Amino acid sequence: MTSRKRYFEDLAIGEIAESSALTVRLEEMLAFARAYDPQYFHIDPEEAQSSVFGEVIASGIYTAALWRRQDALISGDIAWICGIAWEDVRWPLAVRAGDALRARAECLAKRLSDSKPDRGVVEMRYTLINQNDAVVFTCRSINLVQRRPASA
Repeated sequence: MTSRKRYFEDLAIGEIAESSALTVRLEEMLAFARAYDPQYFHIDPEEAQSSVFGEVIASGIYTAALWRRQDALISGDIAWICGIAWEDVRWPLAVRAGDALRARAECLAKRLSDSKPDRGVVEMRYTLINQNDAVVFTCRSINLVQRRPASA
């Protein structure tokens, strides 16, 4: 990540960035689920053995949080204002302890804001990929990004 901010004008449709890998830790996965998503197959290794997954799996919300942590490494230099929507959110494959996950961000579309001249609307496809190159999380996100200030 660079210290220079990238503005709406700097983003190119079709550009793709990918993070390094983050290894999923069982203890962190369990702690998150116990606090925020206490389904038995997320919080109890013994009971999870009788689930369709055969073992504890990460909560989908935790998986999204892991994506966000990794995405900050590759998109943290963008002059974000905020995200305004997630669309087509999918968790096609369970995340398990020991998985090594990489975030990918692809700029799909962009346009100037209809109501605010200081910003643009950027559509991104976000993907989280495991060590086998299988997708474990994906969504399209609509975001507001600052336009380059006249003084920059």
